[in-house]
Amino acid sequence: MNDAPAIDPLPAADPLIDRYLAHVRVERRLAARTVDLYAIHLKTLCEKAAESGLPLARVQTAHVRRWMTQLHSAGREPRGIALVLSCWRSFYRWMGHERLVEANPVQDVRAPKAGRPLPKALAVDDAVRLAELHDANADPWAEARDRAIVELLYGCGLRVSELVGLDLVASKDARGWIDLDAGDAHVLGKGGKRRSVPVGSKAAEALRAWLAVRDDCAALPAARLRDPEGAVALFLGRNGNRFSAHSIWKQLKARSAKAGLNASVHPHMLRHSFASHVLQSSSDLRGVQELLGHANITTTQVYTRLDFQHLAKAYDAAHPRAQAKKDK
Repeated sequence: MNDAPAIDPLPAADPLIDRYLAHVRVERRLAARTVDLYAIHLKTLCEKAAESGLPLARVQTAHVRRWMTQLHSAGREPRGIALVLSCWRSFYRWMGHERLVEANPVQDVRAPKAGRPLPKALAVDDAVRLAELHDANADPWAEARDRAIVELLYGCGLRVSELVGLDLVASKDARGWIDLDAGDAHVLGKGGKRRSVPVGSKAAEALRAWLAVRDDCAALPAARLRDPEGAVALFLGRNGNRFSAHSIWKQLKARSAKAGLNASVHPHMLRHSFASHVLQSSSDLRGVQELLGHANITTTQVYTRLDFQHLAKAYDAAHPRAQAKKDK
């Protein structure tokens, strides 16, 4: 995934969009990045409806099918079109609940089929090299934070939104927290679903090292007055505020280069690596599903393809018949 693109202002003629975005942000508690993407896709819907001279409440299934074809002809990938339709479908479902439309015009519209790409995961050696990296030239405070972040992303398979939502301690307002004594991370995943995942010894060690220096941030007292988030957040930036997903992307990219990795590592690649490596070691698909917080086992099954790919490479590298085939 890439960073969420910048959002242009939505057309002022449709306050319905603002109401819906407030609904998903406040009532459904969707992540800020997801709300930003919804805003982009709904802006597209507004533009398509305006081009056809239609108010949003009068859009029909035939219009949606035509706009989907236009997106496909313009080069939009099937997976991207599916995300757009999912957003539109959710919007019209909300309009139905508000009694603004009688039927959902997107309900039976499906995106073109596409081959399912394999998730990108690091080799085990590369993942360990990244996790064990210690940059002696870096600021010790930031180095302790960044090592703990890598250990949690790779050691627990957290999404970056789950990681940045972690607080120092449990509370009724906390999106997530770490219980080091119990060895558990409690996170708020997609769809507002909570789950607990074990925190391994290496991740716990890195977290304790970070917690020992966390409050040494010079900006923290001012940040506590300016923004309570900075007081309770587990991970901080130098400004004393909660560390952002965008900052984690940047730090991981720089850190992977320092570790000498060919891949430019991003947070979800570490989640993919976690899932692939646990599955290779345990073959426990249901267990990996629970650790990742997948609602459907088919989402987790993609990692079995990565596991098979790993075995195929090992076969090509080691089996005498595979070597004989190459020598011909």
